[in-house]
Amino acid sequence: MANKRALSWSAALRDLKDDRSRRQDVREERLRTASGLGGAPALALSAWRGRSGKRYVVGVHGLSEAELAEVGEAVVMAVRRDEAGLAELVAVAAAGSGPGGGLAPAWLARARENGAAEMHVHRLAGTAAERGAIVADLKVEAAVRA
Repeated sequence: MANKRALSWSAALRDLKDDRSRRQDVREERLRTASGLGGAPALALSAWRGRSGKRYVVGVHGLSEAELAEVGEAVVMAVRRDEAGLAELVAVAAAGSGPGGGLAPAWLARARENGAAEMHVHRLAGTAAERGAIVADLKVEAAVRA
């Protein structure tokens, strides 16, 4: 009689689900963009996965005062990359369009001090409450305050 181990699919699927629930860290998931569609250059897009598992598509911009001034109502992430090109979230904040809704220049300065070179902007949150929830989902431990 040969020793054959029967594979329990229910146990394997449970282990897979448990593995997903253990991966609660915030991470970037790069998007592939179609370069040259109709002669247009490829869009600089990426996505971030929050602790909740939700995915937030972002536009990638340089970390500059001019770019920050044109953000409007959005969630703004300051990002640094290591030598291998892996992104690390340095700071995250919500920007509004009303008076005092923009991010303070001090936020930009502190993000640069922490090594940020890119600004990732998520513009698909329609309300201040939605932007606040996204900031909480992506919150980094040593976040730079606005």
